[in-house]
Order: sequence, then structure tokens, then C-alpha cells
Amino acid sequence: MTLEMRSLSMTINGEPVGPLDVPVGMPMIDFLHEHLNLTGTRFGCGQGICHACVIMEERGDAPPVEHRTCVFDAHFFNGKSIVTIEGHALLDDQGEVRSLSPVQQAFIDHFSFQCGYCTPGFVAGATVFIEELKRKPIPRGQLESAIESALNAHICRCTGYVRYYEAVRDVALATPGCVIG
Repeated sequence: MTLEMRSLSMTINGEPVGPLDVPVGMPMIDFLHEHLNLTGTRFGCGQGICHACVIMEERGDAPPVEHRTCVFDAHFFNGKSIVTIEGHALLDDQGEVRSLSPVQQAFIDHFSFQCGYCTPGFVAGATVFIEELKRKPIPRGQLESAIESALNAHICRCTGYVRYYEAVRDVALATPGCVIG
């Protein structure tokens, strides 16, 4: 039996990838791990429930969205621009980390995680949330419930959610234009 292959091209972390022949039906997380050696995205439940495998899709002028890579096949992302956990930090000319993203730094500052397994998904989800707030700010009094709503699907089995949510709150409050009042 021969696997059916189909061409795939996209932008990942700002770099063009492809065209590559990829098996039809290959989950995106397997494509990232096996074809590109981008192993920071985590395989958790395999059913799209835990959100450990979330990556961010950039959509030009539209707000970014998060996608679960365990339930979407790689060809779903054909022609799209995505950011994995490896693409959130700012790099210098030699490819070394110059600085973490505000969300990544806040997670470290708040000791938000223990094992870190869920962290890549939380980084993507929190970044999508902050980008949405930049486009559509909310009143300060609604921030806590908005954070909970935005990150509710992300599961952490170690520390709970308080430190993640506190870190996201601090990023939202420190980012001009995200919160009104």
C-alpha cells in the first residue's frame, strides 16, 4: 500500500516552508515534529481537548487565531502563516534568542508552570487573546472574566490556572490600548 502524498507550502515562524510532499491526513503536530524538527508544540490528548498542541495562525489584518495541531491535518494549513512556540521569541542575527515575547516573559516572572508541558499552548492562546484586545479593548472590570473565557479550554495538570491568568492580566494591563479605564 502506498501513502497518498500531496504538496504542502506555508509560512512557519516567518520562514517559507515547501513545497513538500506530505502524506494526506498527517496531523499537523506530526508534520511539525517529523518533517521540520519543531518539537516545542506538545502532543497531549490527541483529541483536541487539552490544547497543549495549539499553534497560532497569523491572518494579515485580521486577528490571529489558535488551532489544535492534533486534530487538524497538515494540509489544512496549506498557504497559511503559522507561529509555533519556537517563533514567539525575538531572535538576533545569529538566530539566538534576543528577548522573549511579553507573554513568555510574564509566564516566567509569575512562575506560571511547573512541568511546562501545556505552556506552548498557553503561550499561543494568551498571545491570540492579547492581540484581540489590541484590536478591541475591554473595560478593566471585564478583564478577569475575559482571560478565563479566552484560556478556559487550555488544560494544566500541574499548577492550576491562577498564575497563568495573573501573567496574562499583567501583560494586558501593561500593553497600551488593551484595557479601557
